[in-house]
Amino acid sequence: MKVYLGVPRGFCAGVVRAIDIVELALKKFGPPIYVKHQIVHNPHVVNDLENKGAITVEKVEDIPSGSRVVFSAHGSSPQDFIKAKSLGLNVIDATCPLVIRVHNEAKKYHKEGRKVLLVGHKGHQEVIGTMGQADMELIDDRDVFNPPHWDPKTPVAVITQTTLSVDDTEQSIHNISEKFEDVIVRNDLCYATTNRQMAVKKISQFVDMFLVIGAENSSNCNRLREVAEKKGLRSYLINSLDDFDPSWLKNVENIGITSGASTPENLVNEIVDFLTPEEVIYMGGEEENITFNLPLELR
Repeated sequence: MKVYLGVPRGFCAGVVRAIDIVELALKKFGPPIYVKHQIVHNPHVVNDLENKGAITVEKVEDIPSGSRVVFSAHGSSPQDFIKAKSLGLNVIDATCPLVIRVHNEAKKYHKEGRKVLLVGHKGHQEVIGTMGQADMELIDDRDVFNPPHWDPKTPVAVITQTTLSVDDTEQSIHNISEKFEDVIVRNDLCYATTNRQMAVKKISQFVDMFLVIGAENSSNCNRLREVAEKKGLRSYLINSLDDFDPSWLKNVENIGITSGASTPENLVNEIVDFLTPEEVIYMGGEEENITFNLPLELR
């Protein structure tokens, strides 16, 4: 059996930054450090930080007054910052800089008088945070395309969630551009999302099955699984070796493996070791070499 391992895979720069922020805050200020929403969408990461003294909550109002809180990598709405200020909370913002860029685009185009359309998935934490930045409408690529009933001449700006399918996003942008005459498109899919999906596409022609290592609530992990499925492969999203079913290996000679942008590398290594392949082939693109600055209070 051969294993084709996606390059790149695993932690992106925004996830590394967010995890570092919580760990540095714990060291500098001591526990507890509250985290609004899972810092990144992976239970292994969350549990590790909680074992060090982090406390994950879903609502700002669940945090005791005067506490220190880290806002998750997915981004938060201005209302959350206002609530935090009213409770006297010390906020450290771990929002990914690429998500902040989307927030700034939303505010810019709204201020310029354009109607804003966000291509994203309803209920995802990043979408909740982005939609709080300005008045906008959501286009969910999982639904039948149903744009707002605006005049076709309406000036429109299109922004996107950072972790969507490259192909599905292109289709949504095409549909919007067909509907409206004056459209500015800001395709905000992040480099990590694009690179990992590209690697899956390259590997898919050489394998019989695909394993994506990551959490069920991770958008970018689910998109990786879907990319492999659209290439006609059986594809499974598993959080760790505990979720792996050996019966999947029947009549399988070559396996593709990748992991999402919030998945620790040790979970991938654990599965590769279990499979004991005769060869591990690394395939995709170049390793990423991107870093983001930490907040001033933690530098």
